[in-house]
Amino acid sequence: MDRLLGALVALQAAALLVLVARLKGGRRRTPPVLPVRDGVIDTSVSVLVPTLNEGRRIGPCLDGLRQQGPPLTEVIVIDSGSTDDTRSQVEATALVDPRFRLIDDRPLPEGWIGKVWALERGRAAASGEWLLGIDADTEPNPGLVAGVVSAARTHGFDVVSFSPRFAGMTPAEQWVQPAILTTLVYRTGAAGGKGTHPERLLANGQCFLARASVLASGGGYEPARSSFSDDVTLVRHYARAGARVGFLDGSRLYRVRAYESLGQMWREWGRSIDLRDSTTRSRQLLDAALLVLTLGIPLPMLIALGARLIAAPPNVLDALFGINAVLLVIRVLLLGALVRSYDNPGLAFWLSPIADPLAVARVLISTLRRPRRWRGRDYPQPTR
Repeated sequence: MDRLLGALVALQAAALLVLVARLKGGRRRTPPVLPVRDGVIDTSVSVLVPTLNEGRRIGPCLDGLRQQGPPLTEVIVIDSGSTDDTRSQVEATALVDPRFRLIDDRPLPEGWIGKVWALERGRAAASGEWLLGIDADTEPNPGLVAGVVSAARTHGFDVVSFSPRFAGMTPAEQWVQPAILTTLVYRTGAAGGKGTHPERLLANGQCFLARASVLASGGGYEPARSSFSDDVTLVRHYARAGARVGFLDGSRLYRVRAYESLGQMWREWGRSIDLRDSTTRSRQLLDAALLVLTLGIPLPMLIALGARLIAAPPNVLDALFGINAVLLVIRVLLLGALVRSYDNPGLAFWLSPIADPLAVARVLISTLRRPRRWRGRDYPQPTR
């Protein structure tokens, strides 16, 4: 047992060094991108909104997009055969705002994930110099479109996505969701300016901007056609191809209520949280080990040490306590960086480190089992 505990000390110490190296860039984190309401931006933007039975959630998205001024020139809603009132809501909006139009993307070709195919169909119909993918469950603030283009130009990005401000979450979601989000941060490091290694880039498909010319020369959305983590797959593909890729704080640009309950979040987000389709198998397994050592173990280990449930030489016990205490402090400090991304963070948010072992377990489950159902569609056979 002493040898096993000694080996655990060595593994956790190595994992701690890797984690610190990944997170150190967070000290130079770029401030949140601000909306731009005034001024003229000499370009054009086509917004692409994929939909499938989004009737209960799309209203605020349509309203928010209607409030956008230049450089927005068109909003293309790509519907995959909704059976609720999604299409009628879009058609009603198009009657009062000619920038909106509805197209149908059926049938879904074999080997494509539904959302990715919808974006590709939208790309083929779009005329803007920039393409902005927006999820139907987002609520854009006035000035979002001009703000994202201005940020892309300022930082020199060809492809850039923006993190949201999470809204409307139940206490249970506020407890678990930050823990799951932290698993992404631990694997990819401080979110992404220029110079980030392509295999560590993070992205968010809820607000995803790209130069139309870059997509046209790189195969559009097709490189992520079979990916359940299509946003991350795309940015890594285009970064490897030489595009300038980034990830910025969009918490001032839009709000999102992505899931309707903790159960839905556990199922839907949990199916892609492993980044299986965007990461080599070896990196995925190494990252899973890192999560276990740095996020899954520390709190249970400190509890076990405090309860004197572990017997080992004093030097081993001291090392275990020191390393796991440092890891827990890092996790608690990270809450300070995450808090501005949440509307009305409550006590559950601040207690989210307690949910870390649960979040790590969800990543491991997703790592071991590929999903077969996604956003209302069945994918009975592997798509890769």
